[in-house]
Amino acid sequence: MGGSRVTGTTPSTSAAAAVRIDDLPIRDELRGQSPYGAPQLHVPVRLNTNENPYPLPDELVDRIAERVADAARELNRYPDRDAAELRTKLAAYLSETGGVELGTANVWAANGSNEVLQQLLQAFGGPGRTALGFDPSYSMHALIARGTGTDWISGTRRPDYSIDLGEALAAIAEHRPNVVFLCSPNNPTGTALDPAVVEAVYDAAQAARPSLVILDEAYIEFSHGVSLLTLLEGRPNLVVSRTMSKAFGAAGLRLGYLAADPAVVDAVQLVRLPYHLSAVTQATALACLEHTGTLLGYVAELKQQRDRIVAELTGMGCEVTASDANFVQFGRFEDAHAVWQAILDHGVLVRDNGVPGMLRVTAGTDAENTAFLDAMRAVLKEINR
Repeated sequence: MGGSRVTGTTPSTSAAAAVRIDDLPIRDELRGQSPYGAPQLHVPVRLNTNENPYPLPDELVDRIAERVADAARELNRYPDRDAAELRTKLAAYLSETGGVELGTANVWAANGSNEVLQQLLQAFGGPGRTALGFDPSYSMHALIARGTGTDWISGTRRPDYSIDLGEALAAIAEHRPNVVFLCSPNNPTGTALDPAVVEAVYDAAQAARPSLVILDEAYIEFSHGVSLLTLLEGRPNLVVSRTMSKAFGAAGLRLGYLAADPAVVDAVQLVRLPYHLSAVTQATALACLEHTGTLLGYVAELKQQRDRIVAELTGMGCEVTASDANFVQFGRFEDAHAVWQAILDHGVLVRDNGVPGMLRVTAGTDAENTAFLDAMRAVLKEINR
C-alpha cells in the first residue's frame, strides 16, 4: 500500500482549471447561467452598486459597538431564532413611515432582502411552479427563482419602462403563475408603480390561481411618492419586501425584511434555516433602528443629489429615465459599453446594466456626483467632436 496517493485529495491546479461549471452534475436550469455581480474596480469614484455613500455616524457606530458587545457575552448560546425584538422594531418603523398599523406578526427578517425573496420562493415556488416578472427589472428575481427550481416567465414593459397593464393581465391569465414579482421603484430603471397597477395585478393573480404577489420596495425611501404598504389590508397574498442596505446605509449588515399577512410570515418559517439571523446581525440592526431620524436625513440629501443628476444629464442632452430611486438610468448610446469604459477612463465607475443603449449611475456625495457629471461632459464632448 503506497501512502503517497490518497483518494479524494484536491486535484492539481491545472486539472481543476480544466473543469467548467457545466461539466459538473448541476441542475439543468442552472447550466449556462452567470452569477450575479458587479465589477468592483479600484477607481476614485464608485457609483455602480446603488450603495448609500454616507458612512454611519459616529454615535451610531458607538451604539452598534455597545449592542454587539452585549450580544457577544452570550455568543455561546443560539440567537433568538424568531428575532422578535427586531421584528417588533421593524414593524414600528414601517407603521411610523408607511401610514399603516403593523405588528410583530406582520414582519419577517432575513439576511438581506435576497434571502427574504428566496424564502418566499422556497415556500410558494419550487419545482413545477412558475414565477412571473416584468423585465427589465431586478435580475436576482429570476436568478433566485431558478435557484429554487421555480420556472421563470419574463413579461415585458413599455419603451418608457412602465408596465403595460393590459399585457400584464393577459400574461397572468395565460400563464397562471404561482408568484408574481413587481418592483417599485424598479431596478435598474428607477421607475415607480401606480397603486392602481398593483391592485389590478393582484386581483388578476388571485382570479388566475390564486398567486402570491411580491412587491419589492428596496428603494422606496428614495421615492417622490409613498410606500404601497397600505395595500396590504385585505390582501393576504400580497407581500412587501424591504431592505436596510439602501436607506439605512447598511449594505454590509445584510438585513432584509418583509411585511405581509401573519399567515405569510408563518409560511416562510417552514423553510427558514434555524437561527438564520445571528445575534450580531440582530444587535446591529436594532442599533440602526434607534437612529432612523439621522439616517433618513441622509436619504433626503441623496434625493436632492439624484434630482440634480437627472437635471444635469437632461441638460447635456442625455435620455434620462425619471427616477424614484437612489440611482439614475441614462443614455441613449449607440455603444453603451464604450461610453461606460470612457467614463471609467475618467476615474468614475458606473453600471452597464444590460438595458440596450443605457447606463446606470448611483447618486453619491456632492463631490462624487460632480466628478461623474464632469466626466460625462468630457465624454460627450469626445463623442460629439
